[in-house]
Amino acid sequence: MNNSIIANALRFLVLLLVQVLILNEIELHGFIHPYIYPLFILLLPFETPRWVQLLLGFIMGLLIDVYANTIGFHAAATVWLAFIRTTVQEVNKPSGGYEPEQRPLMFDMGVKWTLFYVGVSVLLHHFVLFSIEAGSFANVLSTLSKIFVSSLVSIFLMMLYQFIFVPKQ
Repeated sequence: MNNSIIANALRFLVLLLVQVLILNEIELHGFIHPYIYPLFILLLPFETPRWVQLLLGFIMGLLIDVYANTIGFHAAATVWLAFIRTTVQEVNKPSGGYEPEQRPLMFDMGVKWTLFYVGVSVLLHHFVLFSIEAGSFANVLSTLSKIFVSSLVSIFLMMLYQFIFVPKQ
């Protein structure tokens, strides 16, 4: 259990630093905003209590908000992600259920499971984030385009992160 806590604390720090120091500085044509920090919530162990997920989501989102000066946008979207995470896992549950030693990682669950899990979760996170940012329905097509394109880039980066940095076991 200690190894899990250390690994998740390190993942929290790495994803936070990558987001605020590198990815927040990337904005392609005012349209593509890559976000990798939600991966922290997505990679928490299956048995993580929901209240812990919500608290960690709030802390991660709040830290991103502090750096990005976005008064709660990321905190709201990340708490939403932490809230729906269990539901997305249930919808995507393998026929035999989850094994006690399995983790929501690409090398444990497979690429297909991970793409669905990360893809749906990121789309929902980005929908909330960019909807709050837009503040109205005036530019709905622009907001939907931003959600879709940013989600594709974010999903790609999250899968790449898992492929490169998450050890196979």
